[in-house]
Amino acid sequence: MDRIDLFRVFTRVVECSSFTRAADTLGIPRSSVSAAVQELEGRVGARLLHRTTRKVSPTQDGIAFYDHCLRVIADVEDTENLFRQTAAQPSGRLRIDVPGRIGRLIIAPALPDFLDFYPQIDIDLGVTDRAVNLVEDSVDCVLRVGPLDDSGLIARSIGKLALINVASPAYLKRHGNPESPDDLGDHWAVNYASPSSGRIEDWEWVEHGALRTMPMRGRVTVNSAEAYIACCLAGLGLIQIPAYDVRIHLDAGELVEVMPSHRAEAMPMTLLYPHRQHLSRRVQVFADWLEALLKRHLLK
Repeated sequence: MDRIDLFRVFTRVVECSSFTRAADTLGIPRSSVSAAVQELEGRVGARLLHRTTRKVSPTQDGIAFYDHCLRVIADVEDTENLFRQTAAQPSGRLRIDVPGRIGRLIIAPALPDFLDFYPQIDIDLGVTDRAVNLVEDSVDCVLRVGPLDDSGLIARSIGKLALINVASPAYLKRHGNPESPDDLGDHWAVNYASPSSGRIEDWEWVEHGALRTMPMRGRVTVNSAEAYIACCLAGLGLIQIPAYDVRIHLDAGELVEVMPSHRAEAMPMTLLYPHRQHLSRRVQVFADWLEALLKRHLLK
């Protein structure tokens, strides 16, 4: 292997915390990964990785060397693509992952236009609400909604997703229309339990710039957006939901917004890329297209 390939192997091991997983994502034998790291440590004259039977982690020297490797790899790829980016159409397979309803309602219907404009790009579209591991799952780009963990990934802010409070006309006829959070004690909610933690989300609203929360009584608890909306349509309680998710029902009069002055805090939307990866031309054009699409449909 040349030096750049050694750098690529080393950074992948750091990101995967495993020789085996790094080998799988690179498509080379584990023995080749181990040999590459040993050769690199010999070249730089320092131990770069702590190795145990359960995990591989960088030493202090390894952490510093990892950051330098990322910059060198990015510079090399930038140089290689200096003329190619302007002379050729972006091409290749792109693996992305997006939240379920955004993928089904917004992105999938718009993909034909993107693919017509970039005929040499193919897309593997993952539509899931679970948090994928970009490196281990070999994903080029993911869309996340909500606060982010400090993952060390490259983050590109898209904007904030508005949440609204809605109820069905049948529910409001039976229980009345809440005018403010002071009225919530007399109302029911469809409770939403996080699919990952099982925790039931409190009702939220912003008041004088501060976030307020309170638990709501509810006879039904769900763990999916589809069930959440369906139960609200059935008159089982109030819900808080991204506006785009129920726009068709609002337009049809099947749901009504309530307490518009006491909405929950808008959720950030972010595109994430692996820290190891200098953005290819196909990722750049897709990210630009996706940002424009989401702003057009979701940030109204």
